[in-house]
Amino acid sequence: MADKIKLLLAEDEAALGQIIKESLETRDFEVTLCANGEVDFSKYTSARPEVLVLDVMMPKKDGFTLAKEIRAIDDTIPIIFLTAKSQTSDVVEGFSIGGNDYLKKPFSMEELIVRVHNLIDRTKTQKTSETLIIGAFTFDFPKQQLRFKEEAVIQLTHRESHLLFHLIKNKNQVLDRSLILNKLWGTDDFFTARSMDVFISKLRKKLKKDERLQIINVRGFGYKLTD
Repeated sequence: MADKIKLLLAEDEAALGQIIKESLETRDFEVTLCANGEVDFSKYTSARPEVLVLDVMMPKKDGFTLAKEIRAIDDTIPIIFLTAKSQTSDVVEGFSIGGNDYLKKPFSMEELIVRVHNLIDRTKTQKTSETLIIGAFTFDFPKQQLRFKEEAVIQLTHRESHLLFHLIKNKNQVLDRSLILNKLWGTDDFFTARSMDVFISKLRKKLKKDERLQIINVRGFGYKLTD
């Protein structure tokens, strides 16, 4: 029998939280349920779960704030946000601070479970020992570090690292927008596309010290890294 997946669920609606917990536990999950951000961070540090499912709106500390604190000490654990919000800016913010996926309430348990498994599988398969050279930069993918010549290391986020990795692997070729969105975000809808644009802008700023490097927007298709 496979080991159970350790999941930390942050949900301040008691009834909903209990329903999600019990449903997941019937499907080989070991669930730690918490009702506010302060308790969740304490439980995270002690339980060390494999995946986090965080409600955005919680008392004492919201899901975004909690995610920022966790990302400061763990840049790889998958994070899914649960939200009743529909504003594009809220979704983009969630991805920008290190979220891997989001579900809008109400949602089906089947969809949540599929997304959790996909994130865990991607986290495992994307681990690699490669160090890559691009222009005057050295990119240590496992450590998520970018260095320009002999200057100080630039620490990248989990999402920035994986996006840069795929851009380098497809250097001077168009990286299909839909393909990379589905691979890294699990969907290619409008909200994730906007989030990807934010990360592309961040990477452009980090690479600007080498003027030869350009991330070109190929309208209607995707992005191309050139040197």
